Amino acid sequence: MGLQFEPSFIQEPEHRSKPTISDAGAIPLIDLSSPPATLITEIEGACRDWGFFQVINHGVPFELLERVQSLAKEFFALPMEEKKRVGRDDENPLGYYDTEHTKNVRDWKEVFDFSVEEPAYIPATTKTGETKLQEIRNQWPEYPPGMREACKEYQKAMEDLSFRLLELIALTLKLPSNQFNDFFRDSTSFTRLNHYPPCPSPDLALGVGRHKDSGALTVLAQDDVGGLDVKRRSDGEWVRVKPIPNSYIINVGDIIQVWSNDKYESAEHRVSVNPKKERFSFPFFFNPAHYAMIKPVDELISEESPAKYDEYNWGQFFKMRKNSNFKKLGVENIQIHHFKMN
Repeated sequence: MGLQFEPSFIQEPEHRSKPTISDAGAIPLIDLSSPPATLITEIEGACRDWGFFQVINHGVPFELLERVQSLAKEFFALPMEEKKRVGRDDENPLGYYDTEHTKNVRDWKEVFDFSVEEPAYIPATTKTGETKLQEIRNQWPEYPPGMREACKEYQKAMEDLSFRLLELIALTLKLPSNQFNDFFRDSTSFTRLNHYPPCPSPDLALGVGRHKDSGALTVLAQDDVGGLDVKRRSDGEWVRVKPIPNSYIINVGDIIQVWSNDKYESAEHRVSVNPKKERFSFPFFFNPAHYAMIKPVDELISEESPAKYDEYNWGQFFKMRKNSNFKKLGVENIQIHHFKMN
């Protein structure tokens, strides 16, 4: 038994996807085999104007992505009781899940999450100054065989690509290339396997509701069905990101926005659903250590450009965001604008 449509999936009218959506003015496409000076210029423009871009010639073997996609299809095709053997909950946010909420509306999807660090650690509670840690561990299914090994190999490739992009973004800010690397020494980064089944009411539901990513970077592989929509900064219109074979979609997260003191802004995006075809996507969320303190970079602060954010602890922020996945909070989830200075 798959997802059954119910009122909890219904978006407010102003947030529903239109039957047709433009792909004009698509997000920038960047060839990572270009000379360094060209890369820095192109990435700076993409981060400033869009907060999103696609990369090709990235060095990740296409065969690895194909293997992960094949295994994901096998896993999500399993009976529900098998998938829930590795189900996640509020004690361990890693594993299988099918009732995630975005902006207090249920997403039309099922997911499987696994972490880079094994085990990984996050604060035990959302209390300010919490020092006790919660250990979280990956949960690997017995079937399909080989899933753990392939997923871990894929995740390592995603982490390597993320560090390369992070260093290029640091250079665009006229900072040392390794400016941010140490924040990720004990990362809370994780990969998500997304499955969006055919939806009987694509005019009412979304695979993922409108949101901004809270981490540093997201590196996304999507299949040829597509469905990722990005809000264009110039006019606020939604633009469909056209799938490009063997490419990755990169989006700047809230942490980069804070570090850059708003030079770069994370972009709002969502996932539309398809009435006839299932869809798969694999985002890698590049997140720092739970103890990382996030604030604008000192070198980017001046009298003319004072700091725009108060410092906050990433682990506490991450923990609060995760709590909303397991129940309707009825209030706005924690956002970086809550740390914006007057």
